[in-house]
Amino acid sequence: MIKAFVNIFLIPELRNRILFTLGMIAIYRIGFWIPLVGVDQEGLKEAASKASEGGSGWGQLLDYVSIFSGGSLQQSTIFGLGIMPYITASIIFQLLQSAVPRLQQLKKEGASGQQKITEWTRYATIAMCLVQGFMWLKFLVAQNLVRPEFLTSSSILAFYLSGVVALTAGSIFLMWLGEQIDKYGIGNGVSLILTAGIIAQMPNAVAYLIAETDLSLQAAEGSIGIVGILFLIAAFVIVVAGAILITVAQRRIPIQQARHTRGRKTYGGQRHYLPLRVNHAGVMPIIFASSLLIFPATFLGYLSSSVSPEAPAWWQWFVVFMNTNFQFGEYPYIVCEIILIYFFSYFWTTVVFSPDDMSQQLRENGSFIPGLRPGPRTAEYLETVVERVTYVGAGFLAVIAVIPSMVARYMDIPFFVASFLGGTGLLIVVSVGLDLIQRIEANLLMRNYTGFLSGGDANRQGRP
Repeated sequence: MIKAFVNIFLIPELRNRILFTLGMIAIYRIGFWIPLVGVDQEGLKEAASKASEGGSGWGQLLDYVSIFSGGSLQQSTIFGLGIMPYITASIIFQLLQSAVPRLQQLKKEGASGQQKITEWTRYATIAMCLVQGFMWLKFLVAQNLVRPEFLTSSSILAFYLSGVVALTAGSIFLMWLGEQIDKYGIGNGVSLILTAGIIAQMPNAVAYLIAETDLSLQAAEGSIGIVGILFLIAAFVIVVAGAILITVAQRRIPIQQARHTRGRKTYGGQRHYLPLRVNHAGVMPIIFASSLLIFPATFLGYLSSSVSPEAPAWWQWFVVFMNTNFQFGEYPYIVCEIILIYFFSYFWTTVVFSPDDMSQQLRENGSFIPGLRPGPRTAEYLETVVERVTYVGAGFLAVIAVIPSMVARYMDIPFFVASFLGGTGLLIVVSVGLDLIQRIEANLLMRNYTGFLSGGDANRQGRP
């Protein structure tokens, strides 16, 4: 491992790319501390802490969004919206490519069509930033989290205009940083920025555990004892190992290439594999399921607080019952989350993977699955295999999604600490980390250097 790190700095091009990537991430973290004009930062931080501790729908929304923005919304900085508007716009256009004929045609055109789709995605990102930025500022005004001098009739318009422009410019700048990392750095720029925001919360989680840990034999009430700390460490190691396993797990289908005889020579006939990922949907099912469940919790919380004392007794009981059982970590909430994860796993796999197209590509390349005729029979077999592996992948995603809520609910640990034991953030960090290591490994092996995953000494000949 140490030798691999040393080898990185022996290759000028790879060293420059890594340093450039680190520099762009440092710029992102510097912008994280630039606040919006007119926002009461102390009042916002206090209100956010109370909401998170109370377990309300607003607190859940804040904790969930903080995973992707590094807590920027809690501090209301120019990078408060993070990179999520661009990611959301990209997901929307990816879904539309399977339903809109115009986008399907552009996708088939190759690089020129993809460039056009990227341009439209950027325009959609700007529109989403404007809407989300205005809604966030409107919420701050409604909660009295804006300084009084900015709420006068002569300055309120300037506050909205400056705030929306700052939030939009911050997200667009992050999008540009991601593109620069793609071009001059190493790894996927947008994913690395998103990962940096998630990892930025780790020092706060570690500091909380240190402050609340009591290593005495009789731990005080409200503190975390030796057993609790050992459980959290073991759970973190096991969940990370499982996330790595399910991220790289594949179902390999044997593929036989047809033989072609030309004169006295025979071409083709090689046997290879068609890899199908077990977790083909990635983190999308957890994102969709968690996002949808935030709205019922928020609505039921509002309905419970506004129900009239003069309302019928059965209605009051029903509202309180639903609000209690659909809060974060409750049993009905967890059951609904698991059902939604399974639904979106199959939905997303259906969108991004087409057995008919894969069967057609195999036929055009002169390949076939042994024992199956090319065409509909092959497509039917691929669909059956994908359904089975998706069931296993969705089950793992459900376990990963449930662990943080269970730990936060039954061990009385804040969600920003429990989120490192599973959920969307952990899967994103694991997948991005694996992708980054594989890219660095490829650069090292291409120049005959020892990498992270290769054992023994590599052939040192041909060094630059």
